[in-house]
Amino acid sequence: MRGADATPAAWLPDDWRDATLVGRVRTLDGPTPVMLRNGRVYDLSKAAPTVSQLLNGWSGEAPSGREIGAVEDFEFGSGRLLAPVDLQCVKAAGVTFAVSAVERVIEERARGDAAKAEAIRGDLRDRVGADIRDVQPGSEEAARLKAALIADGLWSQYLEVAIGPDAEIFTKAPVLSAVGHGALIGVRSDSAWNNPEPEVVLVCDGAGRAVGATLGNDVNLRDFEGRSALLLGKAKDNNASCALGPFIRLFDDSFSLDDVRTAEVELTIEGRDNYRLEGRSRMGEISRDPLELVRQAISEHQYPDGFALFLGTLFAPTQDRDAPGLGFTHKVGDRVRVASPRLGVLENEVTTSKAAPPWTFGIADLMRNLAGRGLLSAEAAR
Repeated sequence: MRGADATPAAWLPDDWRDATLVGRVRTLDGPTPVMLRNGRVYDLSKAAPTVSQLLNGWSGEAPSGREIGAVEDFEFGSGRLLAPVDLQCVKAAGVTFAVSAVERVIEERARGDAAKAEAIRGDLRDRVGADIRDVQPGSEEAARLKAALIADGLWSQYLEVAIGPDAEIFTKAPVLSAVGHGALIGVRSDSAWNNPEPEVVLVCDGAGRAVGATLGNDVNLRDFEGRSALLLGKAKDNNASCALGPFIRLFDDSFSLDDVRTAEVELTIEGRDNYRLEGRSRMGEISRDPLELVRQAISEHQYPDGFALFLGTLFAPTQDRDAPGLGFTHKVGDRVRVASPRLGVLENEVTTSKAAPPWTFGIADLMRNLAGRGLLSAEAAR
C-alpha cells in the first residue's frame, strides 16, 4: 500500500510490550496464527491452526508456540499481515449511538438553524422528561421519546433501532473475506456516495464470551442504503469492503472490556488530491453496552467458531470535498487510517471492489492447506 509503514511500532498499541496480541500472517506455507507477547513473536500454528480454535480454548495462558523472534525484527510488510480472524463470522451493529441518530433528524428538521434545533430539542426534553442524550434504548423514556418524535413527524427506521428495544445486528462479511492492515479496501464501482466507518470490534469465542477487541473499517455505501434499507446487503458486503486489524488484543490484566467502553477512535483520510479529513468517535457515547450488543447477537443464534462484532460508530463524514454542499465520498487512492491508543492502527488504501484482489481463498482452501501441513491431526489439535 502506498506509504504504508512496515515498522511495527508505528501501528501497534502504544503499550504493545505489555499487550497480548493475536493475529494472522501470510507465510510460504499458508495463513499462520501468531501471538505477540512480551515483545516476542510466536508461531502458534501447531498448537492452534486457526485463530478460532485458539480463542475457543483461551484461558489466559498462552499455548506453546515456536518463537520467531523480536517484534521489531519481524517482517510484517508487503501484504503479509492478514485480518486477525479466520473462521469467525463477521457481524456488525448499526446505529448504536442514539444521540447522533436523533440529532441528525433534529438538524434535518431545523434546516441548519441552531436556535430552531435547540428549540426542538428542548420541546422533546420537556415531553420526555429527560435529556435525549441520557435516554437508554428500550426504556420507558425511549418509548416516550418515540411517541413524541412520531407526533412531530420526525420518526425514521434508523431511530427504531437507535432507541427501540432491538439493536440492528447484521452480517457484515463472509468467513475469511475480511482484509487486514495494509491491504486495499473496496467500494462498489457504481457507488457515488460512500464513506469509511471506523469502529471498535469485539471478538467473541464460540460460547459468546468476549475475549478481546480489534479495530475495523465497516466500509459503507450511503447512496445504496439511503435508497432503501433493503439494499443493506449491497451497501455493506462487497469484495474487500471489510477491514480488521492489525491484531486482536486479548483481555488480560492490562486491557479489559472497560478499556473498550472508554476507547476513542480516530479517523484520518488523506487523498491523492491533497484532501484531508479528520474525525473522532468516543465509545463512551454509545447507547447500548457492548455486552448488550453481544447478548442480542447470540440470543437466537449460535456461532460455534466464534464471531467478530463491529460496535458501530459516532462518526459520519459531512465535510465537503469537491464542491460546497456535496459532502464527502471516497476516491480511489484515499488512505484511511483508523487508530486507537490501546488497539493500534488499521490503515488501508481505497480502490473499487472490482479492482481489489478477488477473494479466492475460502474455507475449503483453508482446510486443504491445514491438512497438507499436518495441522489438522488429533495430535496437532491438542
